[in-house]
Amino acid sequence: MKTDSIPLVETPPDAFADLTRALHATLPMARIEVRSLPNCAVRLGLINADFPTGPLPPDVMHAVIAQPAYWALCWGSGLALAQLIERNPHWVRGRRVLDFGSGSGIAGIAAALAGAASVTACDNDAGARCATRANAELNGVTVEVCADLIPTAAFDVVLLADVLYDRENLPLLDRLQAVAPTIVVADSRIAAIPNPAYRAIAEVEARTLPNLGEFDEFKTVRVFVYGSFDSVGT
Repeated sequence: MKTDSIPLVETPPDAFADLTRALHATLPMARIEVRSLPNCAVRLGLINADFPTGPLPPDVMHAVIAQPAYWALCWGSGLALAQLIERNPHWVRGRRVLDFGSGSGIAGIAAALAGAASVTACDNDAGARCATRANAELNGVTVEVCADLIPTAAFDVVLLADVLYDRENLPLLDRLQAVAPTIVVADSRIAAIPNPAYRAIAEVEARTLPNLGEFDEFKTVRVFVYGSFDSVGT
């Protein structure tokens, strides 16, 4: 599935004032734009598409390294997962869903729009939690937000998009198996999960938005599932 339609851009509503302040703490020259997404009903507040890709001033570069505003991008893996959820609402309908490492909140918001019984978005970055709140309000859905999971947390489905970019995050999969019987992983930076309990179910072509120079090698998103799951719809 290709995602080459042109997303529409809108001025962000007042709900994005806090998110804009969070963005300016890292990138003072950036702004938030509300953007529609290709082949997906979710809309997100994202960094402006004309943000310069050249060298940043030293103080800004230091801020980016210390506190990257990754939640101001719609990463290709999150977009691909949201598209699949929209095409397969039965994956999440009536179920308790956890969006782990939620970033912008796109996967959890897609689950809420698809009829999930409840959605919790977990991210240890305050900016990501702010982004998820603003984007959930923009899409008219309820998403609970937390910085970490409580030991007794229980869900039906866990969603992870672009969390395994660092191989040191692989142990998170073992931790999450204790909180839900089904885990869905979408990632463009891994070819396989070194655990035979995870099986590949789909490959989707999706690019990060806005695309500020992403390499072509990351345009293919692979989707893996742990536990019982229906096949992917067309």
